[in-house]
This record gives sequence, structure tokens and C-alpha cells, in this order.
Amino acid sequence: MNAYHIIIAGHGGQGILFAGKFISYAGMIREKNVSWLPTYGPEMRGGTAKCSVIISDAPVGSPIVTKPDVLIAMNLPSLDRYEPECAIGAKVIVDSALVPRQLVRTDLAGYYIPAQKLAEDNGLHGLTNMIMVGKAIREIGVCAYEDIEAAMEKTVPERKKNLLSANLKAVEIGYNFPRYSFE
Repeated sequence: MNAYHIIIAGHGGQGILFAGKFISYAGMIREKNVSWLPTYGPEMRGGTAKCSVIISDAPVGSPIVTKPDVLIAMNLPSLDRYEPECAIGAKVIVDSALVPRQLVRTDLAGYYIPAQKLAEDNGLHGLTNMIMVGKAIREIGVCAYEDIEAAMEKTVPERKKNLLSANLKAVEIGYNFPRYSFE
């Protein structure tokens, strides 16, 4: 791996910033150079949210991701906004339960997972983000699977440690979800 330039995008309340922080900690565990840059609208919950993450073997000169090679799109407006900006050959993880279309660009690799539905079906309300991250770990290798637990322990705040196992379960569900094409 040389570098991953990642954008995670959705609406406020979907755990976009948490997902980015988790991936960043996983990169730090491997002693990679990491940047984490959260951005969100003034409404926060329900507004737009985006997180840029860079994980690199080399020092990171700027935390700004302009041509992501990985996009995690958790809603349709995010896919509409960031798909055109992706680098040629970028890998795009799409929540097919919330995004009613496939990728427009044919020079991108799309990975579809009904993350919102999987979260609901498994009693993991609010953990769609971690199902998406699990899929990104499996399909793209944004971090090492064996670092998931250590990264999660660093990311989950002390006051929410009771949610540690649920977060790990969500990552596992995404990781084990079979690859499929848009239906």
C-alpha cells in the first residue's frame, strides 16, 4: 500500500466522523501516516457530513482529499456529489438500501451492500456506518482485519464502552457480506 485517499460521506447522524476516526486509528496501529479531516453542515444531525481520511506510507502533505481512490457513500446526495470527483479506478462502497442507483462512471469499481437494512435486521440501530467500514476492509483493505478490535477500543469513547461489542459485530457483518452487483 502506498496510500489511501478516502472520502466517507452521508448525512449528519450516520456516524460519518466516527467511521473516519476508526479507520484513522486502524492506520495508526500499523504505524502509517494518517490524516482525518471532518466536515459537516451547520445542522449537524440531518445536514451533510463528510470525512476525509488519508492513510499513507509517506508523510501526508495535506489532509484535503480532492480525488478519492476510496469513496464510502452512505446516501444518494453523497454519491451524486463525490462520484464525479473520484480518481480513475477508485473503489466505491454504496449503501444500496439508501441509494437507488448504481454508479454512473464505468471506470470505477462499485461494491454494494444494503447496510441500513442489515443494521435494522440485526438490531444494530445507528451502526450502518460500521457495516460499511467492514465492507471497505474486506473489499479494499483500508485497514487490517486483525487491527479492528484495537482500533475500536481507541475510537469508542469511555462513556459508550457498552457499545464496543455491537460496533465489532457491525464491522463483522459488513466484512462477511458477499460481493454482489447492483440489482
